[in-house]
Amino acid sequence: MENKWFMDMIFDEFRDGKINIDKTLKLFNKFEVSYDYVHVKKLFKKNDKQKSGLLTMEDFRAIYRTLLHRPEFSELFNSYSPNKKVLTAANLADFLKKEQFELGADERRAVSLINKYEPIDEARSKKEMTIEGFVRYMLSEECNIFKQEHKSIYQDMSHPMCDYFINSSHNTYLIQDQLIGPSHLWGYANSLKKGCRCVEIDCWDGPNEEPVVYHGHTLTSKITFQNVINVIHKHAFEASDYPIVLSLENHCSPPQQEKMAAHMLDILRDTLCTSTLDDTMPSALPSPEELKFKILIKNKKVGTLEDTLQRRGERCRGQTGETEDTSASEEEDDAKGHLLKRALPKKAPPKKDKDKGHKVKVAMLLSELVIFTASRKFVSFEDSREKQKFYQNNSIGEVKGQKLIKKKAPDFVSHTVRFITRIYPKGTRTDSSNYDPQEFWNVGCQMVALNFQTPGVQMDLLNGKFLDNGGCGFVLKPEFLRRRDTTYDPHQMAAKYSPITLTIKIISGYQLPPSNLSKSNKADPLVKVEIHGVPADIAKHQTSVIKNNALNPQWNETFTFNVHVPDLALVRFVVEDQMALTSNDFLGQFTLPVLSMNKGYRHVPLVSKLGVTLKPASLFVYIWYFPQ
Repeated sequence: MENKWFMDMIFDEFRDGKINIDKTLKLFNKFEVSYDYVHVKKLFKKNDKQKSGLLTMEDFRAIYRTLLHRPEFSELFNSYSPNKKVLTAANLADFLKKEQFELGADERRAVSLINKYEPIDEARSKKEMTIEGFVRYMLSEECNIFKQEHKSIYQDMSHPMCDYFINSSHNTYLIQDQLIGPSHLWGYANSLKKGCRCVEIDCWDGPNEEPVVYHGHTLTSKITFQNVINVIHKHAFEASDYPIVLSLENHCSPPQQEKMAAHMLDILRDTLCTSTLDDTMPSALPSPEELKFKILIKNKKVGTLEDTLQRRGERCRGQTGETEDTSASEEEDDAKGHLLKRALPKKAPPKKDKDKGHKVKVAMLLSELVIFTASRKFVSFEDSREKQKFYQNNSIGEVKGQKLIKKKAPDFVSHTVRFITRIYPKGTRTDSSNYDPQEFWNVGCQMVALNFQTPGVQMDLLNGKFLDNGGCGFVLKPEFLRRRDTTYDPHQMAAKYSPITLTIKIISGYQLPPSNLSKSNKADPLVKVEIHGVPADIAKHQTSVIKNNALNPQWNETFTFNVHVPDLALVRFVVEDQMALTSNDFLGQFTLPVLSMNKGYRHVPLVSKLGVTLKPASLFVYIWYFPQ
């Protein structure tokens, strides 16, 4: 049955007796087999014993079986197939229940999979699955490690905005370093396409009364504020319907702030949030659901939200007003000033207006556009508890934030239950490197802003976290980070937060990408499994090294983790090529929330440093976890 189907599939291409590399690839496309050209080319050369550039039918069959009939798949198939030839619907249902943890799986579910993945008509008509169908099922999205239901928005989106982790970017306009790199509109388009919901705009007075965006007092290039808003408007809701926050680092004079406000009103129009939901004073932040397709402005505000609502009927478009004590850009101003002192060339333009304590007056027209995200300088948790209003938020630098976590974690948690808190990198990160976002998520910080242009483990964690909930950019915080009377402390695990025992078996790799440091596709791969979460959950295990095999290395190594707070934990799979004289070469990775993992036999799709899929490169693993 299987042999006849195979011969029928390849017959036309072998009319001349042999095939070249192009026809080999054409056949793999016909079989709907995902392949990496480098690996197929190597297998072609290996099986072309005559060095003629041509393969016989048997040569092609050998390559096909090497790629598809992997030993780990065959072993699984045979363990559930009594005759080692086919799985009946009952056999497949048994496999689904026992190995894939589909507790309700029955023969109807099995038949639906047979109809979907079995390529051989005769087997399909008998409601049976051959190894061909089994391989296609195991490589399908149904066996992806990431839960299918988490690829859609499944969380309750009706909580106040402060109850969510929000995908946030820092220095969004930069695409390289912070000193001489270009400012580029692509930074905004790219971050928004990736699901970012909070972008930063560094605004300065520009020529011809047009505000510009760049990293102030550095040699980075400038782009106009108007063009930035145009790009944001174009891409705002491509990845998500939920609200976007424009975090303004406002260094402009009142006249140019008015120009900023005019551009936002003119370009963003109905998407710009210019009042509360019903023009009355609320008592809490609205939800992402209520703010769908809305753009919010984060900036200093003149007076209170109540004042703004009272003025709404009277406001004149040309009116300007100024506050007495609105600092230019909160604590970030000092951080960036520190950056400039340490890193700028000696001939750089002299620093102006950057003295500590310099105030930027806020134009009333801009202030009136600040509704639910008014910036307020962070003084202390006590000060915020007594004086801060629900629609005001804080920006805290990473260093200060880390000190607060170390000394006052429970107070930090209590603060983020009430107020949106944005974390930004320290000013000395001139190379646009990133801090570890996990420790700030551990205390409930909503906007943990990273440099999207800088790949690495920190951006892997951010991308992995926000894969959840359909990639919409909002992930509901665990209940213990939302409750007003919470006693949660990330450093104290005496209380129970649904701990689990997690077992991960690294079985094999498949068509791993070639090493950047190798002239061929040879690699000596190893796998690292990392848990990122509260301090007690941080752990890492590493497999042995498989020499000279990037096509289908076999590890069969099992690791066990005790995860105290699974709601906050991420798991990161990293594949590296062991290098003799240098550090290991990164081949690929995949990061996802622990609770977004499917149990059972699963494949882990690998992505590059920049987050681009490396399909068909993957790991084959077995996942099992249970409550402690």
